[in-house]
Amino acid sequence: MNRMKNIVAMTIMSGMLSVDESANEITSEASAQTLHKTVQIEGLDIFYREAGPQDAPVILLLHGFPTSSHMFRNLIPALSDRYRVIAPDYPGYGNSSMPSVVEFNYSFDHFAEIIEKFTEKVGLARYSLYVMDYGAPVGFRLAAKHPERVQALIVQNGNAYDEGIDNDFWEPIKAYWKDRSAFDQGLDNAWWNNIKAAHKKSALSNDDALRFLLTIGATQWQYTNGARDPEAISPDNWHVDQRLLDRPGNQEIQLQMFYDYGSNPPLYPEWQAYFRKHQPPTLIVWGEKDEIFPAAGAFPYKRDLKNVEFHLLDTGHFALEEDGQRIAQYMQQFLAKTQNAERVAKVDE
Repeated sequence: MNRMKNIVAMTIMSGMLSVDESANEITSEASAQTLHKTVQIEGLDIFYREAGPQDAPVILLLHGFPTSSHMFRNLIPALSDRYRVIAPDYPGYGNSSMPSVVEFNYSFDHFAEIIEKFTEKVGLARYSLYVMDYGAPVGFRLAAKHPERVQALIVQNGNAYDEGIDNDFWEPIKAYWKDRSAFDQGLDNAWWNNIKAAHKKSALSNDDALRFLLTIGATQWQYTNGARDPEAISPDNWHVDQRLLDRPGNQEIQLQMFYDYGSNPPLYPEWQAYFRKHQPPTLIVWGEKDEIFPAAGAFPYKRDLKNVEFHLLDTGHFALEEDGQRIAQYMQQFLAKTQNAERVAKVDE
């Protein structure tokens, strides 16, 4: 009789366990559902994607040029079972408001202010920060101002060192920082001679040269250049981005941001000082075949950071498109270690 009771009890417990497991699966699926939201910041609609439990550790994803939070569409569900994952669009990008350059101050300083207000409005007291391309100067401004808010850094083809912009691609942009009316300055190199050949011109104004970066050919190139298998990269990427770049007035916004990128290199020493002083745990996941931010910009982080995990990936600028699953795995392992170390440190205190 006792044996029969035990069997019945085990059966009941087994059934209860199955129900609980199903409930957990449903909860996990619900938390992994990506939501598409908008908040008002400075009178603008700031769009963002969000998934994951509200009480989970936060990962803030900051996108690059010429894209938006769309670049994180696959990474978000890969992380949201354990994390609250949030990815906003800057003004003029993605689904956020796009005031004209006359109506709005388009600058990296202002973007950082917008994102700071955004984090406060959606209740992000602490977060791990994923920065890519334009996301690096936005995110590093935030981190240097509020180091206490940043639990960890994930850097993917985002620059904070002079070595990262010491290449042919950046030469005419650097000339543009000095003089927006520059003509054929920094364009006499292998990278830009190809562009002049495509235009069938022996010389170009720097403004016209940089407008090439806003064309469908250049947008597609950013996604496919350096990829192991270009056919693995969905054309939806560059078509989504290009439709937004082609909106009336958006080229002027992008040219203003090219110009204002010149505000970033003078801040590199400040960001590097932040790395050295605060030593945020840092994961580097870098597409090493990127011609915009080549791997030369990844290595210097090791000079200033002691707790750094470093991975060069055999892909290009938009590494998530080809190695998104691998990056998600690196992030999960890295963040788990970081959080465990943080818990141990609190116990020791």
